Amino acid sequence: MDTNALQAFISVAQNASFSKAADQLYLTQSAISKRIALLEQQLGCRLFDRIGRTISLTEAGVTLLPRAQQVLIELDDARRALDNLAGGITGKLSLATSHHISLHRLPPLLKCFTQTYPDVELDLRFAESEVAYEGVLKGELELALITLSPNPDINIQSEVIWEDQLSYVVAPDHPLSSATSLELAQLTAYPAILPSSNTFTRQLVEALFAKHDLSLTVSMSTNYLDTIRMMVSIGLGWSLLPESLITADLTVLPVNATPVKRPLGAIVHRNRTLSNAASKLLEILRTDARQVQPDALL
Repeated sequence: MDTNALQAFISVAQNASFSKAADQLYLTQSAISKRIALLEQQLGCRLFDRIGRTISLTEAGVTLLPRAQQVLIELDDARRALDNLAGGITGKLSLATSHHISLHRLPPLLKCFTQTYPDVELDLRFAESEVAYEGVLKGELELALITLSPNPDINIQSEVIWEDQLSYVVAPDHPLSSATSLELAQLTAYPAILPSSNTFTRQLVEALFAKHDLSLTVSMSTNYLDTIRMMVSIGLGWSLLPESLITADLTVLPVNATPVKRPLGAIVHRNRTLSNAASKLLEILRTDARQVQPDALL
């Protein structure tokens, strides 16, 4: 069975579109159609229903999809294992990073990596932590740098690289800005601006309030912390933000509660062989973590 045909099949299934699959694989739509037709001929069954402009998997397609994905994952794993034997730091490294990490943590480290290992082809994607997490879990990504899940899947191996301590913040003219001491319950009387409910960061915050039998009043949600910072700064509500985003137009509130600490780090699939390139990037990240947090050596 042709692996190129399997790759085309997976791309069409994920995009529900032949044209989008063609764009993703840098092929013509005609080439994609030929590969799918070849695969359907080899298997003796139709893999997609085409009704008007709608593309959907047949029962046979649904059955094949996870198996096709596993075949390609195992082939990639075999290639990496063989490449690793040669000892070279080359090849493709598929990496995803959250927007916050890509802006506030990664640039100098990525610069160091690309200058040290220029023969590595970086396939770098910017995604929400939860999306990148699924990419690693499904085998689509070798490595992701994200906010770590508070409840990781058994197949995910995670490593804390940095830690964000989140502070409660409001605009200087917010009713709570002049308080000298606050309890969590007092915050619930005012609207909060937080990441979406499906994010790992939101889960950490909700867990703290639930521990005290408190419900949050969330007026707005966005997964971009820089946008949250802006909305808080103009008085639309309170939030929790990492130190790197706290500027002069925000007031930090003195809240009597256990600090919310957000672990940031790297995740890989437990059953995946890491490339030499991925291992070297992890070494650079760990070195940075030790320099920022020297106590980690103790």
